[in-house]
Amino acid sequence: MKNVLFSIILISILYCSKKGNIKQDNVAKNIYHKKAEKFRDDIKDLDSAFYYYYIAKENYIKNNDSIKAAESLINMAFIQTTKGDFYGSIETSLIANKFLNDEKNSIVKRDLATSYNNMGIASGFLYNHNDAIQFYKKAAEFTLNKEDTFTCFNNIADAYLHKKDTILARKYLNLAIKTKNSKNYARVINNLGKLKLLENPHNNPLPEFYKALKIRLDSKDIEGLNSSYSTLSDYFKYREKNKSLSFAKKMLETATMVENPEDQMQALQKLIELDPSHYLNYFKKFQSLNDSLIVSRGKAKNQFAVIRYDVDQKNTENQNLKLQDTENKINILYRNVVLIILSLLLIVAFFWYKKRKKRLQQEKELEVKNTQLKMSKKVHDVVANGLYHMMIDVQNNPEMDKTRILNDIEKMYEESRDISHENIAEEDFASRFINMITSYSSDEQKVLPVGYKESIWENISHTTQLELYYILREILVNMKKHSQAKLASVKFEKNENVLKIKYTDNGTGINNLAEQKGTGIHNTENRIGTIGGDITFEKNPKGGLIIQITIPIQSKYV
Repeated sequence: MKNVLFSIILISILYCSKKGNIKQDNVAKNIYHKKAEKFRDDIKDLDSAFYYYYIAKENYIKNNDSIKAAESLINMAFIQTTKGDFYGSIETSLIANKFLNDEKNSIVKRDLATSYNNMGIASGFLYNHNDAIQFYKKAAEFTLNKEDTFTCFNNIADAYLHKKDTILARKYLNLAIKTKNSKNYARVINNLGKLKLLENPHNNPLPEFYKALKIRLDSKDIEGLNSSYSTLSDYFKYREKNKSLSFAKKMLETATMVENPEDQMQALQKLIELDPSHYLNYFKKFQSLNDSLIVSRGKAKNQFAVIRYDVDQKNTENQNLKLQDTENKINILYRNVVLIILSLLLIVAFFWYKKRKKRLQQEKELEVKNTQLKMSKKVHDVVANGLYHMMIDVQNNPEMDKTRILNDIEKMYEESRDISHENIAEEDFASRFINMITSYSSDEQKVLPVGYKESIWENISHTTQLELYYILREILVNMKKHSQAKLASVKFEKNENVLKIKYTDNGTGINNLAEQKGTGIHNTENRIGTIGGDITFEKNPKGGLIIQITIPIQSKYV
């Protein structure tokens, strides 16, 4: 994993090469070597540091100082690894090794250990784990102290873990565990956890993972923390998604804080999979970092090549050719970056179009379904309840003449015909409303309207009038069918702001009201909702049911 390899390079350089550079006596360093160190350590300008190390190397060669020439090359190789030019870094280290022939010399042995370790790190970044193992073993041969050797052993074990070779990985981890350095020990413990899981998926590696995490937290090992967060996020990915997501977020936060683009990209890749609700945001960040890293690495490779070329060809007649070649390379790089960006934009646009098309189709289907439900409710209220109302009217008025029956049937026909237009309001609505209520009275059941006046419908819209008509009829139909009530009342109250209608009966009521609501009650609640009103159902303390309806006053013509 890339973030683990970044930890490797930091720790390995610390032990194998004394914090990433070859220490020399200041008197022995030439002026260019000193400039290179200043740009690297103080100014943090690696490109300029590489340039002066290259000039320093040329001067050391002229003065037949092979060791110092090699040390300049090794520092150049470190810079190339840091900037992502891994093939170039290995090539530079191989050149450096050619200058280190006296393997009995302690300085030469130290430099060889450092050079081979860097080659192992660069090979690991290129996923050439077999080469990395060989380079780390060579580094271990030349180390001058046990801690450096333990670091190399852990690097070897890490490479074997990538190859899934558990036997050899355990062999080298058992050697590396002897380290006394806390950061290196945390790496070994973390790798032991990975090994347990690789040996048997049912093994529990969490004691090792959390132990390594604690050591890194205590020692404020930021790069090591990213390694632990990545390992724990991967472990919980298919076990506890929330934990995996939490560790991925911590990894992104830490990588952002230390400005490590490789770790940021790894964290974003995890978050893209684990947090689909924020997929687009993470993808955009990943795309931006990836583009930036591609450009940066491409630029680094070209830049190191240009630096060599510039130094070698200085004061020659080939300066113009060199500039043209560099410009062509940069143009090609820009062109490739533009092509990549355009390709990604096309992919994003394609998926956006598919998603939009699917959303529009779903909206259309929902609209059709809502229309069907609305029509179904209308049929129930107008036709079903209308027929039942007519039956009750005929039953309660056996002497009703044929003309009245025909008029009622014609009215119901008109209502059913105009369902889709909702155009049923008429001038005699007030009288029709009260007639509907009183029609449910009989010798056995009395329905009493209280406080009803025709003027009560002033400033009440036609739509609201009609909905209240259907709602009251639904309530009275249910009373007739189910309540066994002997007495019911419908009380009307109105002020400037609201119209209140209170229905009360002395019937059986409704037990377990929340569980027993049927289609009729649901329809009633839905109708009240469409006109902005409220309805409540409650038990009558004296037995029966109480229904409270509250309607806000609106202009009749709104």
